[in-house]
Amino acid sequence: MSRKSRYSPEFRERAVHMLLEQQSEYNSQWAAMTSIAGKVGCTAETLRKWVRQTEINQGKRAGMTSSESEKLKELMLENRELKQANEILRKAAAFFAQAELDRRPRK
Repeated sequence: MSRKSRYSPEFRERAVHMLLEQQSEYNSQWAAMTSIAGKVGCTAETLRKWVRQTEINQGKRAGMTSSESEKLKELMLENRELKQANEILRKAAAFFAQAELDRRPRK
């Protein structure tokens, strides 16, 4: 269901750590991202997303943490499965109710 990431969590962590250590040497954070992304082999936008998610996870920025996002995905999947089960049960109940009405009374 979920796709395999091209980059390992350790790689992401090292790239973000490298950016946070070296960003003071650049004119802007984007300049640092562009430079470091080229060195580590990812795009600057990818690195920017990793940095923003790290900031959210550390509470430095508003947003949904990675663990909250994972929990939300799990709950959405469970909700979808329960809705499907309820639909099956509703149809089964309607089928058996109709079968009971169609049955001839005993004499």
